[in-house]
Amino acid sequence: MSILILIPARMASTRLPGKPLADIAGKPMIVHVAERSARSGLGRVAVATDAAEVADAVRAHGFEAVMTRADHQSGSDRIFEALQSLDPAGSVDTVINVQGDLPTIDPELIRAALRPFDDASVDIATLGVEIVREEERANPNVVKIVGSPLSESRLRALYFTRATAPWGEGPLYHHIGLYAYRCAALERFVGLKPSPLETRERLEQLRALEAGMRIDAEIVHSVPLGVDTPEDLERARDILSQD
Repeated sequence: MSILILIPARMASTRLPGKPLADIAGKPMIVHVAERSARSGLGRVAVATDAAEVADAVRAHGFEAVMTRADHQSGSDRIFEALQSLDPAGSVDTVINVQGDLPTIDPELIRAALRPFDDASVDIATLGVEIVREEERANPNVVKIVGSPLSESRLRALYFTRATAPWGEGPLYHHIGLYAYRCAALERFVGLKPSPLETRERLEQLRALEAGMRIDAEIVHSVPLGVDTPEDLERARDILSQD
């Protein structure tokens, strides 16, 4: 399997403008993400961005960067453009989309995202973790996976929602927004129009499910810190200053 890890990065964050270049322990945040992606040992790593200053910072630290259009509506659109630029011959089999605001991500989580591809019928693979904090069960910012268990560590995703679901006794699973795509599935996905449930829930992955694509989720044991606010940034600085 030929694997390309792509990290989309844009400067226009609403809550934390310029966050890809935010300094954490002497390096831009996006460089920490690239380093941890490389430590997964899965293959080539590149940052896909619309900002020259992000590309320059990434290259200055020895990583690959590719410029993409500024008008993409989602990270998946951006990584598809990057894939076409970096792999015009179509030799890559699998693309892993690692969000650019996960500077403390464990490389093992990136590797775990590939495990559902043991099943050839899986189009897209992702991650989930069991919810243990009661307040997260009803928090609309915590996206839940509703899925059919395939094993103790895997779900076949039937739905994603911001609501508390499914109803009744049993675990709830927090979706971690890290995706692995078979390249043919990524091409099909970005060619689809936004779907009704995607628009209603504001969850892009529902477009794939509504189109009949299969998403499986590997269940892991920790949620990586996503940096969305100044408070998150300070937490990341505390964590990485101790590395």
